Amino acid sequence: MSKKTGLFPGSFDPFTKGHEAVIVKSLDLFDEVVIGIGVNSSKKYMFSLEKRIAHINALFENEDKISVKQFQTLTVNFCKEVGASHIIRGLRDSKDFQYEKSIAHMNRDISGIETVFFLTEQKYSAINSSIIREIHKNNGPIDSFVTKPHLLV
Repeated sequence: MSKKTGLFPGSFDPFTKGHEAVIVKSLDLFDEVVIGIGVNSSKKYMFSLEKRIAHINALFENEDKISVKQFQTLTVNFCKEVGASHIIRGLRDSKDFQYEKSIAHMNRDISGIETVFFLTEQKYSAINSSIIREIHKNNGPIDSFVTKPHLLV
């Protein structure tokens, strides 16, 4: 039986407790989970790529089923590169579902790669990376939303 790998793609600027919960849930389904940090040279990030990678690696330092990699290609092409049979996505609400459903259909149509959706826990449903960046930018505390936030600063 071959190893089943899932790819959880995103910019993770920053990686939130909601993202973390999705990864933990996905470990029950996959032998390996690759957290793929998509890099878009035209996008301005608040946290450097190095800090995001170090932050995620620190969160999962004791979990050998998880790896963190960066990519600059279509997600489905990166799936093929790392041997992922599925894309992992988290859903907070119906707006997320509508948006993610369209992308999942397109990804399946162009590559045959399926997307697996995990509902976020209700306590994380309001967590949004954009809002966290705004709080951080204005010197507000982000500890409630990000595990080990000290690694980002």
